[in-house]
Amino acid sequence: MKTRAERQRERRKQWFVKAEVEDFIRREYPACPEFAVVYFATRICTVPKNWRSTPIATAVDATMQNELRHQLTDYDQLMLVGVQRKEARRRVQPKVNAMIDSWKKAESLVARAVQERTDPREFAAELLVTDKIIMDRLGK
Repeated sequence: MKTRAERQRERRKQWFVKAEVEDFIRREYPACPEFAVVYFATRICTVPKNWRSTPIATAVDATMQNELRHQLTDYDQLMLVGVQRKEARRRVQPKVNAMIDSWKKAESLVARAVQERTDPREFAAELLVTDKIIMDRLGK
């Protein structure tokens, strides 16, 4: 019979190697900021989830969707005021998709002049990152 500590260690076991996850994110999301790459890789490798037989792509996608939804949108506030989960997810999904789409592009969106941007999602994604950085600094 296993001890409680052994069972906890098994639940916390890393199913992915952090360096492999970071390499995957850098390859598939070249515009993703380095702090986000490290953050997502750490979450995937240390937060207890059953990732057995799950491809890295699925784990990265699920983690990015979840973290961006909770950290960079008003999803939690919508849930607190009584909006149904499905409706709250529907409302915030465009912001999450804009952020992920902006990271998939190899070019840097910040370096482009505002007049050259044709897709409004580029500007929205940049604003989300800027807002997150400002809020993080204010919180310290």
